[in-house]
Amino acid sequence: MFDDVAPKYDVVNDVLSMGQTRRWRRIVVDAMDVKAGQKVLDLAAGTGTSSEPYADSGVDVVACDFSLGMLKVGKRRRPDIDFIAGDATNLPFADNSFDASTISFGLRNVVEPRKALEEMLRVTKPGGRLVIAEFSHPVVPLWRNLYTEYLMRALPAIATKVSSNPDAYVYLAESIRAWPDQDHLAQWLADAGWTDITYRNLSGGIVAVHRAQKPAEHRESVPVAKLRRQIKPRHQAG
Repeated sequence: MFDDVAPKYDVVNDVLSMGQTRRWRRIVVDAMDVKAGQKVLDLAAGTGTSSEPYADSGVDVVACDFSLGMLKVGKRRRPDIDFIAGDATNLPFADNSFDASTISFGLRNVVEPRKALEEMLRVTKPGGRLVIAEFSHPVVPLWRNLYTEYLMRALPAIATKVSSNPDAYVYLAESIRAWPDQDHLAQWLADAGWTDITYRNLSGGIVAVHRAQKPAEHRESVPVAKLRRQIKPRHQAG
């Protein structure tokens, strides 16, 4: 499915998000706070749009994705970026390989997302950061209802006109609705071994950016009730 939509993937994303995708990605880059010379894993990188800001600032970024079609499109556009085919649940990298790891709008597409969180922990260096951007649950009921209507009615109709594979965007809408909310994803991170977990809501909770850190040594999972007292959600409409 992703191979089929690869040629127009970035353009369609801009249309369906009304231009918000680019802003969301900039926020992820700022949250990563990496410097030139550091090594970053950009998982589910697709065509490399999310990887480009790191490469442009001198960061050694590896764009990893399961879709060969996406990687081919990205490599043609940015031959200077290291594109590697890989399974998020069994990453082809050694332990402690990256200073930081990130995944944007891709964790939802992994068959075993919890295992992917564990794999990203494994390949990230102790003290390294993880940043996840993913569609989430709007925090205002009225906004949530309007957004659901857009997902299930308007989005597939628009995709029919601009995408080569409209069925892929029916899947997109359904997968977003089925995805857990912000606190549940935070708990998954804790279960995987990540610590210092926070999240920030964007566009009223349509997207949530979670941040976490790999501890210097293993710690036990934190129960969800205690975790909710520890994480610091930032509910922002913008």
